[in-house]
Amino acid sequence: MITAAIIALIAMLLLGAPLFVVILAATMLGFYTSEIDLAVISIEIYRIADTPLLVALPLFTFAGYILSESNTSERLLKLTRVFFGWMPSSLAVISLLSCAIFTAFTGASGVTIVALGALLLPALIKEGYPEKLSLGLVTTTGSLGLLLPPSVPLILYGIIVQQMNLGIEISLPQLFMAGLLPALLMIVMLGGWLAWTTRHIKPPRSTFSFITAKQVLRESIWEIPLPFFIFIGIFGGFFAISEVAAVTALYVLIVEIFIYKEIKIKQLNKIILESMQMIGSILLILGVAMAFTNYLVDAEVPMKLFAWVKANVESKFTFLLLLNVFLLILGAILDIFSALIIVIPLVLPMALGYQIHPIHLGVIFLANMQIGYFTPPVGMNLFIASYRFNKPITEIYQATIPFMLILLVAVLIITYVPWLSTWFL
Repeated sequence: MITAAIIALIAMLLLGAPLFVVILAATMLGFYTSEIDLAVISIEIYRIADTPLLVALPLFTFAGYILSESNTSERLLKLTRVFFGWMPSSLAVISLLSCAIFTAFTGASGVTIVALGALLLPALIKEGYPEKLSLGLVTTTGSLGLLLPPSVPLILYGIIVQQMNLGIEISLPQLFMAGLLPALLMIVMLGGWLAWTTRHIKPPRSTFSFITAKQVLRESIWEIPLPFFIFIGIFGGFFAISEVAAVTALYVLIVEIFIYKEIKIKQLNKIILESMQMIGSILLILGVAMAFTNYLVDAEVPMKLFAWVKANVESKFTFLLLLNVFLLILGAILDIFSALIIVIPLVLPMALGYQIHPIHLGVIFLANMQIGYFTPPVGMNLFIASYRFNKPITEIYQATIPFMLILLVAVLIITYVPWLSTWFL
């Protein structure tokens, strides 16, 4: 009977059943075979609903969807161009910064490719940058914002760790601070490489103009305070993360609808529906996955898995290397939210056994997921870029490989220099 049930689960997965259905079925099978009341599943889902951090997820996601539907991307591009247009390889660096910042607020690198890619790719080619380099730039740099506040994946990681009750307290401000230096490292390394590789290109450089700067600042005056409000509110200890998320969502709503008037009231229904559908799917998977985690803990699966790994992998150095390889593959085949929910409960206990801090593990995880988005052959951003720019997928592969190699070096530095993630502890 058990064998037949396992075969049925595999068949469900192969036939494309929703992920939460497969996890729920596996959870029910596990508890049933262990003769544990299935009511524990509903209790676990209720426990997730009682998590204080949970409120921040839908609110930040809703704010991100509103920003992605407005002309924020165009204003952000103008703003960065005014202040960084004097630099060598200015447009390449501007593209890098704009994509990272936009992803930090929208929470989705695919949205960045669609929203900013249409503006940046023609501009880069027009200024003399090679088409392949430009394609690689707009395909890969959007994912860098996943380590910057108010990163939705970082919030989700914090929720998962808190729910695991491992006796280690980590806060969301700590996770946000942990992502700053690794994200900066990636941006600086890519920016330096771009400046070097395009040093022979002499695109027109704009001189800084106070008049132009004043005009652009006036256009963006309502959006500029947003990151400062989030940083000061969270890191200054003035607001709880849920309060910051609520005020951010309300502020963005008022600014884009009533001040800029770029979002119509009738569009709200569509935006709310799309953003809450995404969050609903995440929360559903999270609830059943946490129940499945409880079953795994009861069955001592993480301990047995750690014992097996420890017996075969003695070195912490080797474990981290294998973890990076595993996460890169995982990032190419799973979206970041599903990967977090499914894998963290298994990987975290093993990482603790190797004395890896949960905050450091979270940064390693997300840094690898960023690269997984454009890891051939099935990285999600590769197909989004191929569709958006009407280019063969093989051309996108070739364009992204140099960027992937630079970021792989950055990930190794982040992995083996934990101070970058834990300097504030």
